Amino acid sequence: MSLRAGIVGLPNVGKSTLFNALTAADVEAANDPFATIEPNVGVVPVPDERLAQINSVIETQRIVPAVVEIVDIAGLVRGASEGEGLGNQFLGHIRTVDAILEVVRCFDDPDITHVEGSVDPIRDIDTIETELILADLQVAERRLERLERAAKSGDKAQIEARDVARKVVDHLGRGETIRAGHWSEREWAVIDEMEMLTARPVLYVCNVDEDGLAGNAHTRAVEEWAERRGEPVVVICAQAEAEIAQLDPSDQADFLADLGLKEPGLHTLARATYQLLGLRTFFTAGPKEIRAWTIVAGTKAPQAGGVIHSDFEKGFIRAEVYRIEDLLEHGSEAALRSAGKIRIEGKDYVVEDGDVIHFRFNV
Repeated sequence: MSLRAGIVGLPNVGKSTLFNALTAADVEAANDPFATIEPNVGVVPVPDERLAQINSVIETQRIVPAVVEIVDIAGLVRGASEGEGLGNQFLGHIRTVDAILEVVRCFDDPDITHVEGSVDPIRDIDTIETELILADLQVAERRLERLERAAKSGDKAQIEARDVARKVVDHLGRGETIRAGHWSEREWAVIDEMEMLTARPVLYVCNVDEDGLAGNAHTRAVEEWAERRGEPVVVICAQAEAEIAQLDPSDQADFLADLGLKEPGLHTLARATYQLLGLRTFFTAGPKEIRAWTIVAGTKAPQAGGVIHSDFEKGFIRAEVYRIEDLLEHGSEAALRSAGKIRIEGKDYVVEDGDVIHFRFNV
């Protein structure tokens, strides 16, 4: 899948440190408001215990997890919608992603400069949200101007699009994000053409120090704020995660235990990002490879096959589908077949998260 999430936030909140940890990369992470200028792009594996469950029954040569694409975007500052800082570049880069991971500073450290002079995560969230709303408003107003002229022709489609644009401008003018609005399917079609920044789903990433992993006043404020809006939050210590990512696997367990963690916070973040993008996983399994494949929710069997190879979609005959829990219970695919637990599904079957599939095709 080509869907990707962008790491967004004010300068010096830990974006590049988090990106380094997620991707095991080594991009610049400095005490400089604009240390990141061009966006860095990384592919992050999504931990999934179901791969090991399949492998406990089916021996294979390699295991390939699903991945999610992450983009580290330059820090935004107040006034970005008017071109302040790297505003125009920032807004252009953020339009290339499908979801936003908004890193919010939730730790106090006098040695790390805060662009606003103090730590206040709700103020920081409001700053970013306001800039994105203002940027969207500029785009919507320009679109409305064009549609007002086009609607004078009497064309029904242009008139409907104009009415939607008017509603969008009014909504944004009240300081509301697009994702917070109530829109019909037809209205969404018009909005999608505008590429509204505030239509993108958001995951708030509270970056804490090690003492804040269990939560602190800053994270609680963000969690309460996000809960009222029905938006997700993950608490993570980016610096600790960067250190964990550099350790040998044998040393990671001890480090995690010292932090009181069962698994790296990056695993939680990767899974949350995958869900934020509306992605689902199906599996293929055989002696050469067990692999997790990524699709969007609602994908039908032929299109899921097309993710593997275009021939699977072009020549689709049927999908042989089973569930992992049935594989674990019966102990082999042969036993599943004998027990009637492998279903035969046609071209209208909507693939479910966790399906294991053998595709039959002919080209």
